[in-house]
Amino acid sequence: MRTVAFDGRMGASGDMILGALLSIGADPAVLEPVEAALDVRYLIDSTVKTGIEATTVDVVLTDEHDHDHDHTHKEHSHDRTPEGHSHDTNHGHEDHDHSHGDHGHENHTNDHDHSHGDNDGHDHTHAEGHGPHRSYTEVVDIVDSMELPDAVRETAVGAFRLLGEAEASVHGTTLEEIHFHEVGADDAIADIVGAALLLEDLAVDRIVTTPLAVGGGHCEMSHGSYPVPGPAVLEIAERADWPVRGGPIDAELLTPTGAAILGQIADGVDSLPELSVETVGYGAGDATFENRPNVLRTTVGDDGGRLVRDSITVLETNLDDASPEVLGGLQETLKKAGARDISILPVTMKKSRPGHLLKVICKPEDAERVAHRLALETGTLGIREHGAGHRWTAKRRIETVELSVDGEQFAVDVKIASTTDGDIYDISTEYDDAATVARQTGRPIAEIMRRAENAVEQDRAN
Repeated sequence: MRTVAFDGRMGASGDMILGALLSIGADPAVLEPVEAALDVRYLIDSTVKTGIEATTVDVVLTDEHDHDHDHTHKEHSHDRTPEGHSHDTNHGHEDHDHSHGDHGHENHTNDHDHSHGDNDGHDHTHAEGHGPHRSYTEVVDIVDSMELPDAVRETAVGAFRLLGEAEASVHGTTLEEIHFHEVGADDAIADIVGAALLLEDLAVDRIVTTPLAVGGGHCEMSHGSYPVPGPAVLEIAERADWPVRGGPIDAELLTPTGAAILGQIADGVDSLPELSVETVGYGAGDATFENRPNVLRTTVGDDGGRLVRDSITVLETNLDDASPEVLGGLQETLKKAGARDISILPVTMKKSRPGHLLKVICKPEDAERVAHRLALETGTLGIREHGAGHRWTAKRRIETVELSVDGEQFAVDVKIASTTDGDIYDISTEYDDAATVARQTGRPIAEIMRRAENAVEQDRAN
């Protein structure tokens, strides 16, 4: 299975992701729909960050008469802001002014001049912050106007939905009411749609990232001084599959746009997976940090056919006075808190009393939250943790099949389990869907499940 693995130890921003994908072989020509729709240009070059050559990407404005799509431009090795990644550090609600103070790296601010000379003889204005405040619906309309492939559209709209839901949560409003500020501007749309187009061009099977560094220190917003990471980044991280970690320097390393892109496309892994390495590339951030290359390293390779290694920890407790109603409700309440799997076993406890052994599988970073919810729900006085380990899991996807029963059409979801190289070894119908169809038609549940699984098998054979 061809895999792209991002190294998250210096965080990520939209322009770093673009640079990283170009550096591993994506064709810059696929970015043309964005340039045509938004009147922006991608300035692509290279620089050296603490000894590492990396690809730079700047999104600049052009007018309706300037459609020279030459993708080779001047070197953007200047370091404009102390906060790591400048292109999408402002974000969110229309009064959400997210400017940054100096944290001791470079004596610059975000109030810098965005006009820079280019080797084509023109001055270019950086697209950062340009464009109207847009609603989520308006951004989706712009994406739809580009007439993108379905997979590209799904990736881009999904990333903007993550951003919108995060900002809505922070500001106590709804996705429909939230107005993007900087992340609804042209450069953020260019970053997100551009990343989706480049990924489609690379035609990889899987995308992963190691834990993402968020940095440290503080950032200035219109509401006051906030610690890094900003509220929107944490909201996105809560919805994503990967964890975050502080440091390694006092700067904003993970931006909302970078988090949203990776939240939409990437699975979390503890470390670089086992790969037969094909290509390694680097996307450059703007700032320069002493002794730390400000780059997003990206590796492409084949991880072979295997199951997925997933870090877990196991929580357990003995219960001797929990009612059936409480036990039955734990599946829902604990999963909302982060549990991946829950098992309840009958046991004999002290004084020969009947009881239950409750085992909960969760990610190590979710263990404290899950344990707290478990204590609140059951009243248990103690919860044991077995420590972090691993489990081997299948790659899973859902296919929806249409079944015709007595002249009526029914949609039934079927779960397909495979190794990382796509070898399918199990097909199983979602029980709730089969039960619903069985109830409506009077047919046995087993028959509905069998017919749905046969439909998937027939599709594969064809």
